[in-house]
Amino acid sequence: MLFSTFNTNSIRARLPIIIDWLDQIRPDVLCLQETKVQDKDFPLCKFQDLGYQAVFSGQKSYNGVAIITKRPVSEIRSGLYGVSDEEARFISAQIATIPVINVYVPQGFAPGTEKFKYKLQWLTDLLAHMEKEYDPGRPLLLAGDLNVALEPIDVFDPEGLRGAVGFHPDEQTLMRKLLDWGLVDIFRKHHPQGGHYTFWDYRIPNAFKRKIGWRIDYLLATAPLAEKSRDVWIDTQARVLEKPSDHTFLVAEFDIDLSP
Repeated sequence: MLFSTFNTNSIRARLPIIIDWLDQIRPDVLCLQETKVQDKDFPLCKFQDLGYQAVFSGQKSYNGVAIITKRPVSEIRSGLYGVSDEEARFISAQIATIPVINVYVPQGFAPGTEKFKYKLQWLTDLLAHMEKEYDPGRPLLLAGDLNVALEPIDVFDPEGLRGAVGFHPDEQTLMRKLLDWGLVDIFRKHHPQGGHYTFWDYRIPNAFKRKIGWRIDYLLATAPLAEKSRDVWIDTQARVLEKPSDHTFLVAEFDIDLSP
């Protein structure tokens, strides 16, 4: 079975790419971030036409997360435990027998700013949520845009970017705590070498062609699920299409069956 994640940077703008990709790849689960639509405007029927259902949490023009799946869904939740936050950045659901968590971590703007402090607090709250709600000894998947590159091999210029937002030690410390709780970086498990990215900044001319990228999108699994992973890949084809997102699809294959 296939789990996947994609930061759309507007589901309205990227809907043709998403629908074509779903129709070709047919993943069991696709987590979307930065949908940037209110719930009433989510294009649910487009997914239903392909045999998928969707759960989503959105807001106008910003943020927004969704889980698209063709498997049974239950226990839907939006928002972190004990946190009152109007920003639509978290949604979770039980997909058949597996809890799936989809997150869009704040970008953080710049170290030392209030937005950066908010990002650090959000990551702290995410860890607290995981510790309270889940057991690392059971299968679980956490997917999404975490807006943190963890290692030097995850960015195109580690020396030049050191200490910048997205590659700051305070962010990396919190992400390592999340992994230490009991999550495995599935991509890095299968691909220990560098030079693989999921994000290429629009503001840098020809960033994709020049391989000026970051690996900030993740599929993280607890050990019982991670050990069943067969492979994981970054589908870069979507990044060369007309009007692409600045991110692309990340896909992992697992040797499990979610059929009822």
